Amino acid sequence: MNNTSNINKALFAKRKRDNKIGLTLSMGAMVLGMIFLLWILSVLVIKGFSALDLSLFINSTPAPGSEGGGLANAIVGSILLVGCCTLISTPIGVLAGLYLSEYGDRSRVASITRFVTDIMLSAPSIVIGLFVYAFVVAQVRHFSGWAGTIALALIAVPVVVRTTENMLRLVPGSLREAAYALGTPKWKVAFKITLRAAQSGVMTGILLALARISGETAPLLFTALNNQFFSTDMNAPMANLPVVIFQFAMSPYDNWVELAWGGALLITFAVLALNILARVVFREKVQG
Repeated sequence: MNNTSNINKALFAKRKRDNKIGLTLSMGAMVLGMIFLLWILSVLVIKGFSALDLSLFINSTPAPGSEGGGLANAIVGSILLVGCCTLISTPIGVLAGLYLSEYGDRSRVASITRFVTDIMLSAPSIVIGLFVYAFVVAQVRHFSGWAGTIALALIAVPVVVRTTENMLRLVPGSLREAAYALGTPKWKVAFKITLRAAQSGVMTGILLALARISGETAPLLFTALNNQFFSTDMNAPMANLPVVIFQFAMSPYDNWVELAWGGALLITFAVLALNILARVVFREKVQG
């Protein structure tokens, strides 16, 4: 009896020691990550805040070597590209994730879909941009906002699919069984009960996809390219914040570099605001 008690005490002490080591390493990693994150954000705010004024939102990008100007054309272009991408990727991604979760347990089509989704999740964005360039831009012989939308959608859809499937699988099976017991059809259970129960997680996946595509530069270099002038024509080259930031940050003109910092700060604030808004709105709905 004493030997068993001693063994249990030794195991408890070992587990307690391992737990302390794990917590220490986790806290150290978190602190290190927070230090770098705060460093990046502080530099971004300090250098980007000076470029935030009214002209940034009402003037288009300036010519090389000129003073003044803004990012109005790039802001509108990014809103159009990301907005159209969201309209395309959200229904496709959510419906595909719903199918994989509710109907794809033993389906060969579901297995292939998961395999393709995993490949697209790990594919470099520049490869996706080159793919769209070869199959869209090279065929129509001009850059366009629609080509950029397709490239961004190919990046966003796998993120939405995978997140939606994972969130739906977290919904308790008892909730589905209760609905089936009441005679509810499976499609109605999937849409009205399961999807609604996981709406907060699904929305998080959509926001993750939105955050990822908001700063993508490489795909847009091959598809939407850029436009120095204000344009809302999606069938023509279109200005966008990521490409403008990339070009202006590497330029020798101080005015362009300052605008690049301002554009980077705008993207950061936009993604942060969307995340906060969505979390607040959906938290209130869930609590209600």
